[in-house]
Amino acid sequence: MTFTLRPYQQEAVDATLAWFRRHTEPAAIVLPTGAGKSLVIAELARLARGRVLVLAHVKELVAQNHAKYCALGLEADIFAAGLQRKESHGKVVFGSVQSVARNLDQFRSEFSLLIVDECHRISDDDDSQYQQIIGHLRQVNPQIRLLGLTATPFRLGKGWIYQFHYHGMVRGDEKALFRDCIYELPLRYMIKHGYLTPPERLDMPVVQYDFSRLQAQSNGLFSEADLNHELKKQQRITPHIVSQIVEFAENRKGVMIFAATVEHAREVTGLLPVGQAALITGETPGPERDRIIEAFKAQAYRYLVNVAVLTTGFDAPHVDLIAILRPTESVSLYQQIVGRGLRLAPGKTDCLILDYAGNPHDLYAPEVGTPKGKSDNVPVQVFCPACGFANTFWGKTTADGTLIEHFGRRCQGWFEDDDGHREQCDFRFRFKNCPQCNAENDIAARRCRECDTILVDPDDMLKAALKLKDALVLRCSGMALQHGGDEKGPWLKITYYDEDGADVSERFRLQTPTQRTAFEQLFIRPHTRPPGCRCAG
Repeated sequence: MTFTLRPYQQEAVDATLAWFRRHTEPAAIVLPTGAGKSLVIAELARLARGRVLVLAHVKELVAQNHAKYCALGLEADIFAAGLQRKESHGKVVFGSVQSVARNLDQFRSEFSLLIVDECHRISDDDDSQYQQIIGHLRQVNPQIRLLGLTATPFRLGKGWIYQFHYHGMVRGDEKALFRDCIYELPLRYMIKHGYLTPPERLDMPVVQYDFSRLQAQSNGLFSEADLNHELKKQQRITPHIVSQIVEFAENRKGVMIFAATVEHAREVTGLLPVGQAALITGETPGPERDRIIEAFKAQAYRYLVNVAVLTTGFDAPHVDLIAILRPTESVSLYQQIVGRGLRLAPGKTDCLILDYAGNPHDLYAPEVGTPKGKSDNVPVQVFCPACGFANTFWGKTTADGTLIEHFGRRCQGWFEDDDGHREQCDFRFRFKNCPQCNAENDIAARRCRECDTILVDPDDMLKAALKLKDALVLRCSGMALQHGGDEKGPWLKITYYDEDGADVSERFRLQTPTQRTAFEQLFIRPHTRPPGCRCAG
């Protein structure tokens, strides 16, 4: 059997070949759920000149990737205890992370390419199984190429998995495992061109949980204890929600319900029609899990309830209703959940999305990469006045979409010199000046990036000043600008007025470039709104 790659799949393959012909740095490809990563992997493995190892974190993905490759009429090994096969000598090997990491002595021969599916799962911890495998293979072949594929390149509590995006933006830092994202496909493109089923989202304002009081942990996730505490206070709502799901599911073939906790999932399952529902949690034994999944795919069950265990590595195209009964912490996770219902299937015209947790995410919105903050914040585009790059930050807009305010700190654009060295644009939308060298630093910086001087927080300086007996602390309520001149030339005087009538002033001369630069840094930049913004009304 032969497959004809979709145009975007061929573009992803071509981008990979072009990248590794010129670079050795690890690269990542971002494709939405349902985009057919397995076919991209199969084609790359077929074209590779040397040996290829393809890793996945669950046996279902190992089997799926292996099947797509073999469908090309080729043979490949499988190294996965869960599939009861441990073969490691073929040109192409499909392995589970756990099995390969425990048997590195069977991978002593050289591989030229390592492909990691769902690569956002790779931990920064040097002792993690992924890192053990990567380190081992690099010892055998220091020139091995590393390619990661994922639908969600952002990890809560960790950040972006790559440093640079091929559209010219900086995402992560130099600690990111993958240096470059070399290809990305938007979800909107997939739906618009008929590669995925259109989602029909219904927010459920009449009956829904209120998770607004929850505070995320340092890793960006909500604790199970906090979730259970909130759910117990709202336990009367659950029967109404389940009843409504059953009503909406009357003409649907497959329903996936994402519960908040194991306790919550059991309650939901108990309220569903007897004999029509099954439950999978992290505690479900492997054989039982496999049986339930196969029965659901065969439509022996209409409802499948789970707790964050079926967001990846699960393929049931007949699913046409997704019910979300848990708060989702990021756009990426939300897209993963919804993606379970977007695969094409005969007779399937849409997938109904019922959100009972008031999640504020726009399915098509880009991942911004920083906490959203207030619920009315939205992704906004802000052009850098220095390099012209179009940044995406959280911000606020008027009803007609006019940008009022954004919360970006530094331009995300980057440049590459003739030697291939990359440098991030140094324009900062928000900053604090070093008192010694006047360099602009991030507002959270503790030391100056230029002279290493310890930077004092402005709020701490104000608190200290308020404690001094003779200090003049001005709560500025207005200012006035006056121009004049003397024997040294023209000057500009700025006077600041206190609420109580006191005032203080400073003068600037603007004849030389140095004086004009000082005026810009000390007055203009701190007193102007971030570029691209204007006052509402």
